[in-house]
Amino acid sequence: MVERIRSDSPVLVIGLGRFGAACAGELDRLEREVLAIDESLDLVQKWSERVTHTVQADARNIDALRQIGAEDFQVAVVAVGSSIEASVLITANLVDLKVPQIWAKAVSQSHGKILARVGANHVIYPEREAGERVAHLVSGRMLDFIRFDDDFVLAKMYPPKFIRGVDLAGSGVRSKYNVTVVGVKSPGKPFRYAEANTVVTNHDLIIVSGTNSDIERFAALDR
Repeated sequence: MVERIRSDSPVLVIGLGRFGAACAGELDRLEREVLAIDESLDLVQKWSERVTHTVQADARNIDALRQIGAEDFQVAVVAVGSSIEASVLITANLVDLKVPQIWAKAVSQSHGKILARVGANHVIYPEREAGERVAHLVSGRMLDFIRFDDDFVLAKMYPPKFIRGVDLAGSGVRSKYNVTVVGVKSPGKPFRYAEANTVVTNHDLIIVSGTNSDIERFAALDR
């Protein structure tokens, strides 16, 4: 079982490529304390003003990790992806240092399996996930798409014609298509959770949830 971590725990980010830098920068924006490390002095200097703390270090060396106090972190992100060997070694070092929660970037399914076996709690496939998301968006049916591990999907889309102008209970969305309208976004108004008596208009966007296949079928309806 993964240990529950406080939401304000400092985060160690290893690797300041595009993925690691984006992760560290967003964590910093969310006011989380971040220590970002990379073996490249140029990348460390580039991000030194945008991230709480940056340090040049080779995380493949466990002694270097000890020197920066890596064992004191509750959460670490291994954002190194160009070298599978390096990412696996770094993940193993963090496991040896007993970092409770380790997120590791994988570039392939086999890479991800190795990371999980050496002790990564969460394996991330940013390129694959981004590719899948774009595939759903380029069809023009959806405006945003998130799929979770158990095939559960959240999607933002324009409402099909048959649910416009009637309340959701009367439209029969859930019984006919096995999807749930979670919320509605009207132009110039804040997002609101959908209820049985919510009426969707021609100008609204809807947030729906369901399985991938059910969402795809619902998204293909006439708009």
